[in-house]
Amino acid sequence: MRALMFQGTGSNVGKSVLVAGLCRAYANRGLTVRPFKPQNMSNNAAVTGDGGEIGRAQALQALACRVDTSVHMNPVLLKPETEKGAQVILQGKRLTHATARDYAKLKPTLLKGVIESFQRIAAEADLVLVEGAGSPAEVNLRAGDIANMGFAEAIHLPVILIGDIDRGGVIAQVVGTKAVLSSSDAALIKGFLINKFRGDVSLFDNGFTLIEEHTGWKGFGTIPWFSDAHKLPAEDAWEIRSDHQPGQIVIAVPLLSRIANFDDFDPLKLEPAVRVEMVRPGQPIPVADLVILAGTKSTRGDLAFLRQQGWDVDLKAHHRRGGRILGICGGYQMLGRSIDDPEGIEGSPGLSEGLGMLEIDTIMRPKKHLTRVSGSDHSGNSVSGYEIHIGETDGPDRARPLFTIEGRPEGAISPDGRIEGAYLHGIFSEDGYRRAFLQRLGAPVSNIAYSTEVDQTLDLLAAHLEQVIDLDALLAVASMSDGRVAQL
Repeated sequence: MRALMFQGTGSNVGKSVLVAGLCRAYANRGLTVRPFKPQNMSNNAAVTGDGGEIGRAQALQALACRVDTSVHMNPVLLKPETEKGAQVILQGKRLTHATARDYAKLKPTLLKGVIESFQRIAAEADLVLVEGAGSPAEVNLRAGDIANMGFAEAIHLPVILIGDIDRGGVIAQVVGTKAVLSSSDAALIKGFLINKFRGDVSLFDNGFTLIEEHTGWKGFGTIPWFSDAHKLPAEDAWEIRSDHQPGQIVIAVPLLSRIANFDDFDPLKLEPAVRVEMVRPGQPIPVADLVILAGTKSTRGDLAFLRQQGWDVDLKAHHRRGGRILGICGGYQMLGRSIDDPEGIEGSPGLSEGLGMLEIDTIMRPKKHLTRVSGSDHSGNSVSGYEIHIGETDGPDRARPLFTIEGRPEGAISPDGRIEGAYLHGIFSEDGYRRAFLQRLGAPVSNIAYSTEVDQTLDLLAAHLEQVIDLDALLAVASMSDGRVAQL
């Protein structure tokens, strides 16, 4: 078995994109490649081909490998619901809700399932590229770890450490990580990569050598800034932003505290006539052509958050000015008259008054809808996407459905036609539907083919990495993995 784990000196050092690029580079060499991430924390999830959910980053990596997604690519997914607690997804299905303290106790019991998933993935691959989470330098969390060194130790995986030079202090990032690791963990690290370099790479030659001398680790390369990275699906909602150009269609998206499945906006940010404005807490919703209320991991909690920001007042003013509003999943539920959670599935049991902009009501139910779907909109345009939600919604405005999905009505439209909502995610990835939707807002027709754009960007990223990293040397390190499972 050949497998290699990539860990970072911190969060957001570019691990996910780097692993996606390497997945495509080795796939282009003819290898059967699979991605794997033992534990992810994200509300940006993807519905898998085998009917579960995983982190969106692993879905991109699967696409880079040119294979369908599987729950075993990301066996543990944590979906934050409150400041102190998260829903725990194991092998694609909801296991429990746990506070941070409770999860620390739960982690060791999850390792068996994580290893089982890894072995399933490894059995069908020539090469497995594993992504860590956070940083191994968080040694205070080492006991019971399944995301970084705990997993690498259990499987006897060689590790490559990634440092981010763009944030500054990269020498201290890498050398400092070595300083705090135990000798056994440090021995698992076989080298390092320096990511996101801007300018003349040769200017860092001395720094590169210093890291090698202080750590004893081999440097596998310095990766220049990849300017097309913004064309790939965003890992963080803060990244979804486009430069303002006069005459653009403005789409405003309030950044809810538990915003989820914001891949809905990735295709829109590539449209040349569209400006996606992510509205931060504390800011008013700007004058816009459309406001989209996104999905959320905590509908009632984020409805209260929305009101705390005064965005409920902004939404009604936007509608009075003739603006349009689209609610997706949790945002769709918020637009209704009420949200009832009698069993406390998303928090404390109770009933919340909705925004009252659609004549619908929602009741939260324990069953979670996880499915890929296809159909058409009310104008006959083909649409496809996925549902990932709890709750059942009904009411008079559902007599005007937004979509017909596999023969059933889905969503609702207000009598004036300017407020719409539905449970369906991923609708803007469908080129024909996206163009028709934007034309109704006054945008000119574009020739953007979103899926093709993402696929071509992955090829460009792979070629970029081929030029600056010795991929043969990395493959040789991957061959050091023997796949033995440590005694649990």
